[in-house]
Amino acid sequence: MDDLALQKIAVSGPTLASMIERINSCLGDADGLLFGDVASITPTALSDDSTQTPSDSQLVATISGFLCFISPLSFYDSAGRVDPTLVTTHLNQKPLIGWFSSRRKTPIRPSMREFSVTHSLSSIPNLSLPIQNPNFSSNFPPSIFLLFTTPFQDQLIHTNQYCAYRFQLQKQCFSPVSIDIVNIGPAFRGHYGSFCPSSALPFLSCELKNSTAMNEDRDKGSLSGVKQAAKDQEDLDMCAEGMDIGRLSQLMGPEAANYTAGLEHLYEKMLTKLESLSRLVEASSAKVLEQVCLCLLFLCNIYVCNSWHLA
Repeated sequence: MDDLALQKIAVSGPTLASMIERINSCLGDADGLLFGDVASITPTALSDDSTQTPSDSQLVATISGFLCFISPLSFYDSAGRVDPTLVTTHLNQKPLIGWFSSRRKTPIRPSMREFSVTHSLSSIPNLSLPIQNPNFSSNFPPSIFLLFTTPFQDQLIHTNQYCAYRFQLQKQCFSPVSIDIVNIGPAFRGHYGSFCPSSALPFLSCELKNSTAMNEDRDKGSLSGVKQAAKDQEDLDMCAEGMDIGRLSQLMGPEAANYTAGLEHLYEKMLTKLESLSRLVEASSAKVLEQVCLCLLFLCNIYVCNSWHLA
C-alpha cells in the first residue's frame, strides 16, 4: 500500500520555542522523540460563491510534545538501528509520530545515520497510531523527522535552522514537509474552528436572582448559604486573592456591561495572586541555592581536612 500524502506538520509556537530552548541548553548534539497525532482536516474557506466546490481534506500531523535527550544514541545504536524496548520505555503511553535531531554548524540535510534511524523507527509496527478520521482505515507510522542546525559562522544573534521531513517506506526516501506554526500569520484563525473555551476560575454557584432585600436576607440567614459562600470565597482566593464572591454575581446577566470596573478589578486580583506566587517561588529558589552553596562549602572543607590528614 502506498504511503498517505502528508500535507503539513502543525506545531504551536510555545512548543517549538521550548524545543529550541531545550536543544540550545545541551552541551553538544542532541536528539529526542516527537509526540502528537495525525488527523484528516477539511479546510474551511469563507466565500460568497455558492457554487464553490468543497475543499479536499488534508492529512496534518500535529506535534503536541517532545522528549529531548542530552546526547545522541539514546534509543538507537551507531548504525542507526532503533531499540524498540528503549523507545517503548520512554513513550509513557504517548502517541509517537517521529523524532528529531540537533546538530551544530552542519549542513541542514539528513545524514546516513538519521536516514537509518528514521527507516528503522518507521518500520516498527506496534508504534503506528491510527489516523483521526473514519475515512482512513490505515495507521500512520512514526515517520516524521525534524532536523535542527546552526549556521557555520558565528553570528551576533543566535540562529537556529530547522526543516521537516516525512520518510516514505514504499519509496525508501525522505520527502520535505512544510511546517505550520500555529498562532503566527493570518492563517492561524482556522485553528479555532472548534475552539472550546476554558477558564482557570473554579466552578462557583453564582445564580441569577432578583437582588431584592428579601432574597438577600434569606441567603444571609441560611446556614447552608453561609457555608457555601465561605467555600466559594476560599476557592476564589486561590485564583484572585481579595476578590469578594458577592461581586461575581454582578458580572453575570444583561447588566454585566455596567460592571466593567468590577471585571478589571477581578483581573487585577488575579495578577496580584500570580505575582505573590512568583515571589514565593523566587524566595524558595534563593533558599535552595543557598543550601547548595553551603553543602558545596561543607564538602570542600571535608576534602581539605582529609588531604591535610593524608599529608
